[in-house]
Amino acid sequence: MNAQEWHGHATVRRSATRAAALIGCTALVLAVTGTTAEARSADPARQTLAARDGWASAGTGTTGGSTADAAHVYTVTTWDGFKAALAAGGTAPKIIKVKGTIDANADGCDSFAADGYDFDAYLQKYAPENWDYDTDLSAEPDDSPEGLRRASAARQDTAIKAFVPANTTLIGIGKHAGFKGASLQITDVDNVIVRNLAFESPLDCFPQWDPTDGDTGNWNSEYDSAVVYGSTHVWLDHNTFTDGEHPDSTLPTYYGRIYEQHDGELDIVKGADYVTASWNVFADHDKTILIGNSDSAATAAVDRGHLKATFHHNLFTGLVERAPRVRFGQVDSYNNHFVADSTFSYSFGIGMESQLVAEHNAFTLPEQISAATILKKWKEAPLTAADNYVNGKKTDLIAVHNAEIPAETLQSGAGWTPTLRTKVDPPKAVPGLVDHRAGAGRIC
Repeated sequence: MNAQEWHGHATVRRSATRAAALIGCTALVLAVTGTTAEARSADPARQTLAARDGWASAGTGTTGGSTADAAHVYTVTTWDGFKAALAAGGTAPKIIKVKGTIDANADGCDSFAADGYDFDAYLQKYAPENWDYDTDLSAEPDDSPEGLRRASAARQDTAIKAFVPANTTLIGIGKHAGFKGASLQITDVDNVIVRNLAFESPLDCFPQWDPTDGDTGNWNSEYDSAVVYGSTHVWLDHNTFTDGEHPDSTLPTYYGRIYEQHDGELDIVKGADYVTASWNVFADHDKTILIGNSDSAATAAVDRGHLKATFHHNLFTGLVERAPRVRFGQVDSYNNHFVADSTFSYSFGIGMESQLVAEHNAFTLPEQISAATILKKWKEAPLTAADNYVNGKKTDLIAVHNAEIPAETLQSGAGWTPTLRTKVDPPKAVPGLVDHRAGAGRIC
């Protein structure tokens, strides 16, 4: 595959030195045997998820494209080249190596705008003084400002989404590989590995104003950095997710509401199952990870009994909420480090029929943030939260929450016990381990 090479690096904030990244690696096994296995063991692109390493190791396990032949190994440096590699070869095992930073929106938001779209005209027509809070914009015709916004949004949707096929490994080469402005779609497939990539959150160029959202309306955006939608056996390892050059603090305000241009960093939805997220960095974001996207009866019919996910040895830093927010799923979160700042709202969201086990984690909170806010109750759903440490002190997260927020009492006991774990580190050791070894560019 010929592609014009483009070099760059993602804007990624890390507190530890690169040298420390070489100390220790995630346990790995290979999908092949014999002398070939020995030859390939040093190649991260051929590595597969270790046995018992979280929910993605259940059943058939997760091998990605580890057995790909030479004809199905690609190195890409451009967005078009990346999409072409994804489309090549059907579902035969493939490895796609990403070199440098690939920008899915290199030509800017104006390149997606439909003919006649005018944001100033949009603001004028739907301003609260001209449009009431009881009527949404769904009935607006195609030639209206909202209709032209929809057309523009559709063009961006087509351009920045990339669909990953089954039996695929995506891996960054070296320390500065990743994507800007892209939305990775892992949709209705099985057996995918994503490693060593830095994701700068895609910026929604055309958020929609919904005057009926809340008492005074809201701007709603699309595009997660990565979505696991109805897929199974997915391993996300040593990646970094940030807002990069476009943090929420830079977003403008219209109609008295933040012009929200970010959605999530990672969503696991629509009956997805058997996901392991290990040694990643999730940083500087608002609504970070959503597991199960609705309480509706229709969604429950799809999600109930699924959404099994493991999060271990991840660094969550500078986040507002959803690390993660859980509906329905059996979610195991252990040995993660959560570092809060003044924007912090909560870490774990306890939602509809969730079965969260949160154990052996470490939390670093500023003085003004109470440990009671680590858990947020949305629906009645018992959870297990044992052996967690806050600022170096063992803390019963449920007891602290219930004592300070008695109106939202949480019940203990998730009703299941995780068994798919490799080594469980002492929570006091977690900050030192995770802060120095998680994220893109730190893979062995």
